[in-house]
Amino acid sequence: MNFAEASTLINDEIEKLNWNIEPEGLYAPVQHILSNGGKRLRPSILLMTSSIFTQETSHAIAPAIGVEIFHNSTLLHDDLMDGATLRRNQETVHVKWNDNTAILSGDAMILLASKFMCNCPSQYLKPVLEVYNKIALEVCDGQQYDMDFEQRTDVTINEYLQMIELKTAVLLAGSIKIGAILGGASVGDQDKLYRFGVNLGLAFQMVDDLLDVYGDEATFGKEIGGDIASNKKTFMLISAMDRASGQTREKLQGWLHAETFNRDEKIKEVTAIYNALGIKQLAEEKAEAYFHQSLEALSQLSVQNETVTQLADLATQMLKRNN
Repeated sequence: MNFAEASTLINDEIEKLNWNIEPEGLYAPVQHILSNGGKRLRPSILLMTSSIFTQETSHAIAPAIGVEIFHNSTLLHDDLMDGATLRRNQETVHVKWNDNTAILSGDAMILLASKFMCNCPSQYLKPVLEVYNKIALEVCDGQQYDMDFEQRTDVTINEYLQMIELKTAVLLAGSIKIGAILGGASVGDQDKLYRFGVNLGLAFQMVDDLLDVYGDEATFGKEIGGDIASNKKTFMLISAMDRASGQTREKLQGWLHAETFNRDEKIKEVTAIYNALGIKQLAEEKAEAYFHQSLEALSQLSVQNETVTQLADLATQMLKRNN
C-alpha cells in the first residue's frame, strides 16, 4: 500500500463517520477539525507499515482512524494554548466556538480515539493499547515542557530536542509501531520502525519550525511567525541565543523581554537576526541529519519490499514539504 492509497482510504472512512449526534455542541467541533483536511500522515503511515508485513490490513483501519482523532484532539488544545487563530486556513475551534468547547471537544476526541484503538483483533489489543497509552501521555509531557520553556531563558538544545521528541515525534513513531504490531512484525522490526519514526518526527518538527518563520502563509495553513511572536523556544531561537553576541544579542534579548510590541515588526527583526547568524542553514542541516538517521533505521528491517521503498520516498517528501 502506498501513501496515496492509504490516505484515500483513511479520508473515505473518516467521511463515513456520523457526527450528527447530540449534544451538537460537543461533536460539531470534532467534525469541523476532522473534515478540515490535513495530511492524514499518521494513519496513512500506520496502514503502510502494516502492509509491509501482511496483505490483510483491514483490521488496522480503526486504530489508524483512532490515531488521527487523537492527533486532532491535540491540535484543539494546542491552538487554544498558543492562541492560534488559523488551522489549515480555517478558524480554530476556540475561535469558531469558544475556549471551553475546544477543551471539552478535545477531551472527547481522546476518548473516541481510544474507542477506535480498541477495535482491533484481540491478540493485538494489549500491545496496541500499551503503545497508544504510552505515546498519548508522552505527548502531554512534551506539551508541558513546551509551556515550561516559555517562562525560561536558559533552555538548551538538548532540552528542546527532548521536548519535540515527546510532543511530536513519538506520536508518529507510535503510529508506525502500531502498524507494525498489526502487521505481525517481529519485535526487532517494530523497534527499528519506531526509531525510523522518531528520527523522521524530529526532522518533521525541524521543518515545521523553519516553515513557521520562512514558509508561505497561503500554503502553510496558519499564520507565519507565531513562534517568534510568542517567544516559543525553538531550535532556531535557542541556536540564535547561543550564537549571538554584542548588539545582536542585546537586540534579540530586547525582543524576547518586550511586553508590548508590534507583531509584524518583531517577526521581521528576529528573522533578520536569524538570517545574519545563519540559523536557517543550521536548522536545515539538523533536519537533514535526522532524516538520514531515519533512513538508516529503515534499511535495517528484515523485510525489504516496495512499501519500505515508498516509506523512504515519503520521508524525503516530508523533508522537502512546504506546508
